[in-house]
Amino acid sequence: MPNRSLLSLFTGLALAAGTTLFSAHAEAADKTLTIYTYESFTAEWGPGPKVKAAFEKTCGCTVNYVSVTDGVALLSRLKLEGTGTKADIVLGLDTNLVDEAKDTGLFEASGIDTSGLKVPGNFKDDVFVPYDYGHFAVVYDTQAIKTPPKSLKELVEGDPQQKIVIEDPRTSTPGLGLLLWVKSVYGDKAGDAWTKLKGRILTVTPGWSEAYDLFTKGEAPMVLSYTTSPAYHMIADKTDRYQAAAFSEGHYIQIEVAGLIKSSPNKDLARDFLKFMISPGFQDTIPTNNWMMPVSATSEPLPDAFGKLVVPSKTFLMSPDVVEKNRKAWIDEWLTATSAN
Repeated sequence: MPNRSLLSLFTGLALAAGTTLFSAHAEAADKTLTIYTYESFTAEWGPGPKVKAAFEKTCGCTVNYVSVTDGVALLSRLKLEGTGTKADIVLGLDTNLVDEAKDTGLFEASGIDTSGLKVPGNFKDDVFVPYDYGHFAVVYDTQAIKTPPKSLKELVEGDPQQKIVIEDPRTSTPGLGLLLWVKSVYGDKAGDAWTKLKGRILTVTPGWSEAYDLFTKGEAPMVLSYTTSPAYHMIADKTDRYQAAAFSEGHYIQIEVAGLIKSSPNKDLARDFLKFMISPGFQDTIPTNNWMMPVSATSEPLPDAFGKLVVPSKTFLMSPDVVEKNRKAWIDEWLTATSAN
């Protein structure tokens, strides 16, 4: 007969081990990673759903997106929430906002090795991890405009009957990008340039999605978007109708980043996501879902359509500290110029 005492002991140990293993899996599965980001990232056609599915396969967790209109709105929300924010990661700020974001005291060093990333201008930061980039551009409808502007000067001084939709620099990173693009080219004369351009502006939207929706509905023949936007139409819509205008002065670049919130209760999980973010599993979704350029290797080459895109002759990018010091004043200048009678 078996020794009942030993049998009971082994049974108890086995049950305990099984309970511990089950508890560990249950604990991992119960973890929720909350990511604040922008609406076009989480849209059905954006990279968010694919990124969520891919990461959840490996993390034993749930990814929860909280989305706002655009990148500038992300920073505004964080400032309002302060240390009470529920975010573990903020994804969708750009290099124009990183100094201001650091000043909130809400972020901490990522601990992620980004030395192998390929980012124009060799952007490096110990807090924020870049995940994609793209140059801003005026995208136009070739059926409505036969001769697009070939420079920012031509856009500013062109036919006021040919309207453009732009984004608000107070809430939108593309809107802020255009503001800095105009400032980079016109300098102290930026206010005068905005006054001239005002007659061509159909409307100013809170974010990129609203602006691009108006454009594709035919409300205006031009929109402030990206040099990569035509790739979407070539691949998804099988049309060359929408194109980006190449500007002789050059184009302003956007480098999008993500950062770890200092108060996050899930820092290990959050860092796992930041590592995943620069791996092929995430980067593969960028070209044909976020319609931007990846910062690291993808498992597949870029689609042929990306070889047909505008390549800027010059890249503009202001340092984050310059933007932080002047953003409010330059927005006030924009408001004065565009609201004047």
